[in-house]
Amino acid sequence: IEEEGKGGVDRFDSPGKGRGLRVTKRFKVGDLVFVSPAYSYVLSANERGFYCEFCFARKEGLAKCGKCKRAFYCNVGCQKGDWAMHKLECSSMCAYGENWCPSETVRLVARIIAKQKTQKERDPSEKLLQVEELEAHLDKMDNEKHEMNETDIAALHHFYSKHLEFPDHNSLLTIFCQVNCNGFTVEDEELSHLGSAVYPDVALMNHSCCPNVLVTYKGHVAEVRAVQQINPGDEVYTSYIDLLYPTEDRNVRLKDAYYFTCDCKECATKAKDKAKMKLRKLSEPPAPEELRKMFLYGRSIIEDFRRLLTMCELSLDKMGAVFDDANVYMLHMMYQSMGVCLALEDWDGAASYGEKIIKPYSTLYPAYSLNVASICLKLGRLYTALDRPSQGLRLLKKALVILEVTHGKDHNCVTDLKKEIVQLK
Repeated sequence: IEEEGKGGVDRFDSPGKGRGLRVTKRFKVGDLVFVSPAYSYVLSANERGFYCEFCFARKEGLAKCGKCKRAFYCNVGCQKGDWAMHKLECSSMCAYGENWCPSETVRLVARIIAKQKTQKERDPSEKLLQVEELEAHLDKMDNEKHEMNETDIAALHHFYSKHLEFPDHNSLLTIFCQVNCNGFTVEDEELSHLGSAVYPDVALMNHSCCPNVLVTYKGHVAEVRAVQQINPGDEVYTSYIDLLYPTEDRNVRLKDAYYFTCDCKECATKAKDKAKMKLRKLSEPPAPEELRKMFLYGRSIIEDFRRLLTMCELSLDKMGAVFDDANVYMLHMMYQSMGVCLALEDWDGAASYGEKIIKPYSTLYPAYSLNVASICLKLGRLYTALDRPSQGLRLLKKALVILEVTHGKDHNCVTDLKKEIVQLK
C-alpha cells in the first residue's frame, strides 16, 4: 500500500490467514479506508461503446478507435493513455473480425504480461511484488479448473502471439491461477458487470462473512470504505462471496473458489441460517432427507439456471411447495425471474418479483449492502416508469443512504442519484 501506515492501513501477518491488512487509526462507518488503482484492468466487451476503455467513464458521443472501430474513448487523451494496452488487441481484432473472442480473463492476463515486460525493461532488477506475491494455489486445482486454464492459455497464444512474448507454460499457468483467485469484477452501483481488474493491495484483505469494509469502484479505481466502525489494530475484512446464502453454502463456495472455509462469527453461530432456510408452514413437515434433497436441488438449480422465464416459474412452483418466499433459494430464483422480466419488458412482472425480494434482502444482508442498494435502485426506477413515483422515491432514498456509505458522498453515482431524487419530488 502506498505510503504504508501513513494512511491508517498496514500489511501484517494475520494468524492462520497469511498476509492481511489492519488499521492504525479509527474509521467510522462510511469513512474511506484506502484507494487502490488497478495494476491492470480491462473493460467488458459487452460495454464497448457505452464506457471509455481507458477511464471507464459512461457518456454519450464516445470517439471510436480509427483502426479497429471497436474501442471507444472520451477524447484523444484517453485514447493515448490506453494505447499501450489497446495495441495488444487492435490489429488482432481487425484480423479476426467477428472471430476475435478471447475471454475477459485472457484479455486481462495479456495486459498483465505486457505490463510486467514494461516494468522489467525499465528496471531488470525490479521484483514485481504486486503480482508475484498473489496466491495461485496451483497445487489445489482440480482437473476441471486445470482444463479451463489450459483452454485460456491456448486462447492467449492464438489471439496474442504476434504482440506478446510469453513466459514459460508453468509461469502462464501461475498467472491465470493468480487472476482467478485474486481478480475483481468491476461493477457499477446496480452491480452490473463493467469489466475485470487486478488490485494487489485490495487482494491482501482477508475474507469474513461479517465484513467491516466494502469495495466499490470509481471508474476502474477501487475504493474501500468502512461499513462498521474499525478500531486501531483491527484487521480489515471484506467478503469474497455473496452473503445471502446459509453457512454451508457460503463455505462450499469459498472452498471451491478460494480453497478455505470461514470461521468468522457468522459462520460459528449460523445466526441467520434459520431465517435463510425458512420453510412453509405445512401440516406435515418434510422429512430431513426430503429437505436435504430440496436444499441440494435449490443449490444446483441456481448454478445451472439460464435466462428462460418458464424455467424460473417451474422452479419457483416446485420449491414454493416447501420453501417460504423468503427462503434464499426462492429469493435467488425470483431475482433471476425479475431480470428475465426486465429483458422481456414485462415491467409489471418484474415489479411483482422485486416486491417479494426487497424486504427479505433488507433483513438478510448486512446494513450497508450493495445487493440491497441494487434492488432498491432497480425497483425504485421501475416504480417511477410505472407511474408510481412516491413508491419509487422511497426506494431511491433508501438506496442513497447505502450508497453514501459504500461509495462516498462525492461519488458520481451518488450525485446523479440525488439529482434523480430531486426531479421526482
